[in-house]
Amino acid sequence: MNTFADSVKALKVWFDKSSMWVSLDDGRVLAVPRKWFPRLDAASNEQLENYEFSGNGIGVHWDDLDEDIFIPNLLVNERVTNAYK
Repeated sequence: MNTFADSVKALKVWFDKSSMWVSLDDGRVLAVPRKWFPRLDAASNEQLENYEFSGNGIGVHWDDLDEDIFIPNLLVNERVTNAYK
């Protein structure tokens, strides 16, 4: 059975001063405010670049920061949905 979580995979994560960017395997690129994730917002560039994908791309994990993000939550999170209205 294929679920929503199985169908969304992150390919790349990068940051600018105010956003976390996530490139998805279906061609979408998400921009999420860094301030939603205080540990990421306060991290150094070196720490931000030290991530790994979990669950074949459905999650992103920063071991040094003890931070995990579940990619499907970014797509259904009301803050993300309303950010572009």
